[in-house]
Amino acid sequence: MRTFSRIAFICNICFIVSAIMRVVELTKRAHGNNNAAIPLPVVEGTIVILGFIAIFVNLIFVIAVLVNKFSKKQLLIPDFLLWFNLILFPVEIWYSFFSNIIR
Repeated sequence: MRTFSRIAFICNICFIVSAIMRVVELTKRAHGNNNAAIPLPVVEGTIVILGFIAIFVNLIFVIAVLVNKFSKKQLLIPDFLLWFNLILFPVEIWYSFFSNIIR
């Protein structure tokens, strides 16, 4: 569970970075600049893909945490990893499904 929480953390960081990159690129396009936020497309693609799968990884993480809580097993995860992943999950859902409706 410790390794999986770290993988979820890395995916969540990539989600935040990819959301910031999207805002930067949309701002650049509005001003007429079509250059990418990161000049290395391989790095940018990797960050975006990890950002997109973060919602699924985090969903599995939240389900695993709930199963462990209800079975009263002790979680051997640092508290900041647990809370960061749990707090970011609703943000990911909102951003992935509802932020496109507003625009």
